[in-house]
Amino acid sequence: MRLARHTLTLIALALLVLPFADLHVLSRDPWGELGRIAQGLVLPHFSSVESPLSAIGLTVAVALWGTLAGMVMGFPLALVFSRSRCVRAGCAFVRAIHELFWALLFLQVFGLSALTALAALAIPYAGIFAKVYAEILEQTPTAARDALPEGTGRLSRFVYTELPLAFAQLAAYTRYRFECALRSSVLLGFVGLPTLGYQLESAFREGRYFEAGAVMWLFYLLIASLPWWAHRRLVPLLALSSLFLLGPWPDIDASLVWRFVSQDIWPQPLLAGDISGLIDWLRDIPKLLPVIANTLLLGLLGSVGALLVALALWPLASHHFGNRLTQAAGKGLLIFLRSTPELMLAFVFLLLLGPSLLPAWLALALHNGALIAFLVARHADNLKLDMDGLPASGKLGYQLLPRVYPGMLALLYYRAEVILRESAILGMLGIATLGYVIDDYFQTLMFDVAFLLLLITAGLNILVDAGARRLRPRGIQPS
Repeated sequence: MRLARHTLTLIALALLVLPFADLHVLSRDPWGELGRIAQGLVLPHFSSVESPLSAIGLTVAVALWGTLAGMVMGFPLALVFSRSRCVRAGCAFVRAIHELFWALLFLQVFGLSALTALAALAIPYAGIFAKVYAEILEQTPTAARDALPEGTGRLSRFVYTELPLAFAQLAAYTRYRFECALRSSVLLGFVGLPTLGYQLESAFREGRYFEAGAVMWLFYLLIASLPWWAHRRLVPLLALSSLFLLGPWPDIDASLVWRFVSQDIWPQPLLAGDISGLIDWLRDIPKLLPVIANTLLLGLLGSVGALLVALALWPLASHHFGNRLTQAAGKGLLIFLRSTPELMLAFVFLLLLGPSLLPAWLALALHNGALIAFLVARHADNLKLDMDGLPASGKLGYQLLPRVYPGMLALLYYRAEVILRESAILGMLGIATLGYVIDDYFQTLMFDVAFLLLLITAGLNILVDAGARRLRPRGIQPS
């Protein structure tokens, strides 16, 4: 009943705020545009893609080294995560800011270089690795550790009892995070870095859908072939060879970096100690409530939409329903939707439907709903049915849904922070959320206002994450 109240409350809130959302279709010919995009996907022109191997190589190199750097920074933090409030707060802050926002920040210092991309991935990933690694280590069985003689050092206990037991889970999560880094590396092309995303954004924006379809297929093939080319035995060779693709490295002027960090991103009245001037500076900032409200509104609608999409799609991929053909089609649909980043989906929907919250809502709901549905279907496949001969509706309503729904709702609350981060970043496509204003202030070199908005974005994400942890069903650890 508690989970039912949670669900009904979320849906009621979404229905209550729905009239305030701008969900209008502003395109003259959305179906015609959709047909042209579909034609480009069915008949891709691979020959028209400029330097595909270079773009793929840079995408992989940034993802791999960004993940490795985040792991190296995050693992030591995980060891003290539960004992240090400062570490937890710092990790919460850096992971609350989207990778593209970090990229916008580092672009001002390092320019369009691989160093910008690596820093944009490594810093938030360090906070994510620290949190998840700490949770994995905390769940490690303590029997082996308790059997050690008294006086055994902390390092010895960790190396000989905790790490071996947790290594498989740590490695599995690292592989998953690398897959996420590939998607993020593609998205960095939307801010000008020459990854696959740069060619994709250019082709879509200019209406070259046959070329855009080819780039999309290259991305999907890259993700689908990940288990083969990113095998653990090949990672050292892959890391060394991809290192040469990251250059040339920018010339870094330490004095300019220090000036940016210590002066440019802070209000001048604050640095001068001018309180009245600081108040005037705050008054000059445009009204932020509409974009903040749109960000929260889109986050709520995206969360409820993801739940409804997950409820509708997970049976399609479960072996308890349909036949092998329908199950394969369902799994293919879920892999397609969860592998396509929200920003890419929103960009396509924006071309189809025009600039409103509707493209962003559809992108958030489909991507996150498919991700949740994929995990729920995998969980349902491990369940044994107590009664045979039930129709599909009986199996769904009486045997499977009551058993998988707590985990589904827990996954939704786990994704709540991510959905809000994506809601903010979708503003870079022209949608009226915080990302739209942040991108505008970075382009006009008003770094102090842009940094303030980044702090607001991080604060909203931390609050939503804290609320989601309170609402999350107890005792549920989604895989």
